[in-house]
Amino acid sequence: MVLQESGEMYLETILILSQKSRFVRAIDIGEEMGFSRPSVSRAVHLLQEGQFIRIDADGSISLTDAGREIAEKIYERHTVLTKWLISLGVEAKIAASDACKIEHDISDESFAAVKRHIGTI
Repeated sequence: MVLQESGEMYLETILILSQKSRFVRAIDIGEEMGFSRPSVSRAVHLLQEGQFIRIDADGSISLTDAGREIAEKIYERHTVLTKWLISLGVEAKIAASDACKIEHDISDESFAAVKRHIGTI
């Protein structure tokens, strides 16, 4: 199953929430992302079906190895691109917003080049 940008955003959000709390629930995801319960419920169902997340009996959501791999990749892109844009003089809030748009579309090759460039600054 190939994930759409929205699926990647959900996985990234689950990763971030799991770093703050042991238990991640659908309601937490909805609050963090500003999405309705039905939207979150549908996305969580699709992510579980694709074996990117697990839902425990208590409703706690966790990433599978496959889900964690994607989430960490997207989160790394987000943080690196945000820092890079800030270093170029972009205001932090705008940099984070723009990084969120770029992180899903940038190729592995271009992202590696950005990381190499940042390492030389």
